[in-house]
Amino acid sequence: MHTATDQRQTSSDLASLSPAELRTLLVEKDRLIAERDQVIAERDDVIADHQRVIVDHKHVIGEQQKLLKLLEEELRLARQRRFGASSEKRPFQGDFFDEAELEQALSDIDQALTEAGEPPAKPKRKPRKGFSDKLPRVRVDLTLSEEEKAGASRTFFTKVKEELDIVPAKAQVIEYWQEKAVFEEETGEQRIAAALRQPHPLGKCIASVSLLAYILTAKYADALPLYRLEKILARYGGHLSRTAMANWIIRLDDVFKPLINLLQEHQLSGDYLQADETRIQVLKEDGKVARSDKWMWLIRGGPPDRPVVLFHYDASRSEDVPSRLLDGYEGVLQTDGYAGYNQVCRDNPITRIGFRVGGDVTVPTPHRPGRARLTHPVLHMAASLVAAY
Repeated sequence: MHTATDQRQTSSDLASLSPAELRTLLVEKDRLIAERDQVIAERDDVIADHQRVIVDHKHVIGEQQKLLKLLEEELRLARQRRFGASSEKRPFQGDFFDEAELEQALSDIDQALTEAGEPPAKPKRKPRKGFSDKLPRVRVDLTLSEEEKAGASRTFFTKVKEELDIVPAKAQVIEYWQEKAVFEEETGEQRIAAALRQPHPLGKCIASVSLLAYILTAKYADALPLYRLEKILARYGGHLSRTAMANWIIRLDDVFKPLINLLQEHQLSGDYLQADETRIQVLKEDGKVARSDKWMWLIRGGPPDRPVVLFHYDASRSEDVPSRLLDGYEGVLQTDGYAGYNQVCRDNPITRIGFRVGGDVTVPTPHRPGRARLTHPVLHMAASLVAAY
């Protein structure tokens, strides 16, 4: 009702306007509509800008998630490579057979991080300086055919490439044939003289000295267990049981005893030693159950130009062990905070030191197995020294 009345009132008002006033009113209406359209357009632009910002934010979040996944993958692979289980009987140990793939995966992740703007995890490798001149050299001449060098005034050779070559191991049997001479005695009897046989460190043993050295190096320097050595030697045609190899290693302890004693004397002649002990499991030890802790004591040091590293096994972790191993030593001894080294330091003119870890000075503290608060004294040899006693 009011609407119809308003419309009639508006029509009456418009009818009373002159043409000039109507044109002015129309122009004002067009201006208001244009302003409204401009406001709408500006609003649409703001909405579009907000939508672009949202899209950009989503893109940044997506890139950050990718980067996070790359970093998590690199961390997982690095942990797997460094801290993975050492026994094939444990889960995921089979992945260690994919070492080449793991290394390539880490390289790909580093490349992806570099492309994403992150600094590379490792510095660029320095160019190779070439192989040592001490290695034997085998020359291979790449020659031209007679037709290719026909008419040339001279020819010469230039070295264009070097390759490192490995001669695979092979098994062979050394046969010792002993020459013997028969002498006729005046009594009518015969006397036989035989060439001297070279003594073997283990006496009657079917393994050559070179093979014994190979077994020791593979087991203790390359960490190859005897059951793997057994299979490796079998591939070469040398069938030896791990039991026989274990027996040879045990018997060699007496053979090397004089050498170890000389090494220990040489080590104690220096003025700086590092020592640490770690638990190991020994299956058969008199008076000890298999699961009880036994200890491997490691001492490193000696004259700076010729240091020695010696491992000493003992079923005990008491202070009697370092007192025996370091008896007569005079100098600096770097250890963790285990109190078992206190006695030897009191009985000998030894200065015991701890470590400077980061910016804080860390002195020896009471040691709990598996809870040592100090940097490992053998692995972290670059730690700054700080006198503690």
